[in-house]
Amino acid sequence: MEPNLEHVGVGGDQSFKVWSHGYPFRTVRWHFHPEYELHLVTATTGARYVGDHIGTFAVGDLVLAGPNLPHNWISDVPAGETVDERCVILQFTEALIEGCLTTFPELQFLQAVLQEAFRGVRFDPSVASRVAPLMRGLLGATGARRIALFIDILDVIGHAEVRMPLASPGFQPRPSAYLSAGMNQVLHHIGRHFTEDLSETELAQLSRQSVSTFARAFRKHTGLTFVQYVNSLRIELACQHLSQDELTVTAICHEVGFNNVSNFNRQFLTQKGMPPSKFRTMRRQGTRTAVAA
Repeated sequence: MEPNLEHVGVGGDQSFKVWSHGYPFRTVRWHFHPEYELHLVTATTGARYVGDHIGTFAVGDLVLAGPNLPHNWISDVPAGETVDERCVILQFTEALIEGCLTTFPELQFLQAVLQEAFRGVRFDPSVASRVAPLMRGLLGATGARRIALFIDILDVIGHAEVRMPLASPGFQPRPSAYLSAGMNQVLHHIGRHFTEDLSETELAQLSRQSVSTFARAFRKHTGLTFVQYVNSLRIELACQHLSQDELTVTAICHEVGFNNVSNFNRQFLTQKGMPPSKFRTMRRQGTRTAVAA
């Protein structure tokens, strides 16, 4: 089965993405993305799939997956039960890490672990225990503190003496082949055009399916309806605008693809738990606090 493409949205005011999620969750599926991913399990046990590797995981499982390497962690959780937080995830682009290596020669020690990441690399529990509080700190960090924690994490994993490769030496990710799959073409198209008018009919044609079949397949792939998925991308972009520039809420509403402010405010409140104006105020207060600290 071809892996699904995951859209990793890094905020315009950020150089990498760090977040956590529970279980079950919509991104828990066989998937890939162009970004590196450092994945730390904080709860549950289960099965780990990385490339052609199949293994087991427990709390403290720490894996670095390279660009376009398919992966998934499936927890042993009884049907109907949920876990508030299953893992903490750090994602960063090749461009970012290459820029770091070019700018800071002191980071050249990372070359080896970054190369190994193309097969997926698991770290010893002693390394995970050092990385865990750093990743936890990243979840709430801002400003220069965020960068410092990121470098600290790279320092720990780059100097780890015990690193266990996961996928076989001959395993090769095939991103172009993955993207040729109908649903991945759709996700790629949405990722490039989500601020424009999109219709399920148009995307169903792109995936060579009827509208009803496409709707069912899309929800199975993403865990969201087509409208929910597009709205989530638009709201994340709106958050970037609210954090970065002086555009009015109305201007941002239209910039990210919504046709009216009422719907924009309603969708923002649903996803973020607050209106856009309050989000902007809190982000600015947080930035000032970080600078003052």
